[in-house]
Amino acid sequence: LLRVLQEMEFERVGGTRTIKVDVRVLSASNRNIKDDVAEGIFREDLFYRLNVIQIEVPPLRERTDDIPLLVKHFIEKYKSEKEKGKIELSPEVWKTVYAYPWPGNVRELENVIESAVVLSTGEMITGEDLPDYLLEKREEEIDLDKIVPMNLTLPEAFERLEEKLIKRALKYSDQVQSRAAEMLGISRHVMHYKMKKYGMLK
Repeated sequence: LLRVLQEMEFERVGGTRTIKVDVRVLSASNRNIKDDVAEGIFREDLFYRLNVIQIEVPPLRERTDDIPLLVKHFIEKYKSEKEKGKIELSPEVWKTVYAYPWPGNVRELENVIESAVVLSTGEMITGEDLPDYLLEKREEEIDLDKIVPMNLTLPEAFERLEEKLIKRALKYSDQVQSRAAEMLGISRHVMHYKMKKYGMLK
C-alpha cells in the first residue's frame, strides 16, 4: 500500500508486470488518527502519505443545523426505496432527534430514519417507530443541587461534575472509550487517565 501511494505502481499477486496507476485516495475515519499515530496504533508513514489534504467534519451533535436537511434527505431516499408515500416526523420525534447526541454521527441517524420509515404505518413517524434506546437516552435537565451539593469546594464540585459527564458519555457511546472521548473533546489518553482517576476501569 505504501508503495502504491508513493510510487503509484504495483504488481498483481503472482504477476511480474508493473502496473502504473493515477489515482487520488480519499479516506475517512471517525477516530483521531494523530492520537493513534502518537500511541503507535496507526503507522506514521502511512498517515503522512494519506494526509495530503485534511478536512475535519465536526460531529453531528455540534452541527444540529444539518439535522433537518439530513432527516429530509434520508426520508426521501428510503420512502422511495420502500415505495411509501408522504412521511414526516411528529413534533415529539423532532424533539428526540435534536436532543440525542448521535455518537454514531450521520450513519447512526441514517439507520434510525431508515428503520422508522420501514416501521411507520402512516404519514407520521412517531415515537413508537424509533429504537427504544433513542427514547431512553433523551437529554434531561440537570438538577445541579443533586449533582453538586453546596458543601463541596469548587475543585471537588468540578470533579463531581466531570465524573458525571464522563459516565454519561460512556453510556451514550455504548462504553466505547474512543467515541466517548470524542464526544467530550478530549484525547483517548486523557480519557483513560480520567477513567482511572474515578475508578471506572475494569
